[in-house]
Amino acid sequence: MAQTPRPTHPLSIDEAWAFTAANAAATTFFFDFDGVLSPVTDDPDASQPAPAVPGVLERLAEVVQRVAIVSARPVSFLRSRFSSLERVDLYGLYGLEVWHEGEVVTEPAALPWVPAMADLAERAKAELPAPVLVEYKRLSVALHYRTAPQEALAVERWAHEQAESVGLRTQAGRMVVELKPPVDQDKGMVITEGVRDAGCAWYFGDDMSDIKAFDALRAREAVDPSFFGVAVAVANPETGAEVSSAADLTLESPEAVVQFLTAGLTRF
Repeated sequence: MAQTPRPTHPLSIDEAWAFTAANAAATTFFFDFDGVLSPVTDDPDASQPAPAVPGVLERLAEVVQRVAIVSARPVSFLRSRFSSLERVDLYGLYGLEVWHEGEVVTEPAALPWVPAMADLAERAKAELPAPVLVEYKRLSVALHYRTAPQEALAVERWAHEQAESVGLRTQAGRMVVELKPPVDQDKGMVITEGVRDAGCAWYFGDDMSDIKAFDALRAREAVDPSFFGVAVAVANPETGAEVSSAADLTLESPEAVVQFLTAGLTRF
């Protein structure tokens, strides 16, 4: 590690970038997708990264040890949006799927749940009010009520009933409830493993599930005085206040994330 002193929290942007540039060879950047690299859309299938995102991630991957996207989306979806990226790892479904060096690896403990999730998706479409959008992801089912906020309680009630009867777990998010297999895997666990050999790591998130990733950075700092973690929240009107309160820095939008990274890259 370089001799640059580890900044203390709360920190300044200048301090964070100075330490990162001095320790680039041991630094990892992690990004959520929706709300961080892409604006949130009413139709999840319509989401696309902000125009400058692929280019800035590729440039970042050239100067730091590792860049990764950690998302609730399947790896297949992430690959369809980032097919041009050669150096960026993809964690799908909260880490149940991983795309690394041209190969997809699926958590074996989750695979037996594929039929149950398919059945759940069909029942959700039949039993929930029509405005609720059911997103089937092979190893999870997301119930979006963004276009029908009045159905929030009905969606949450149905999801919790299914979780109890089938033995699933729920994850609340921005106008969505997700049902997942009862497998110990979340963004915090992805980051805990991902920073094991890192000297510095950044995580950019906007939703409740990202707070676990922020916590993983804090936990690593607590046991390793040389490690430096930066938690960045992307503001939004739904979960922004709670996520921002858990972060070191707050940015206003995916476009602001691009501008922030572009400015930071001039330090390397």
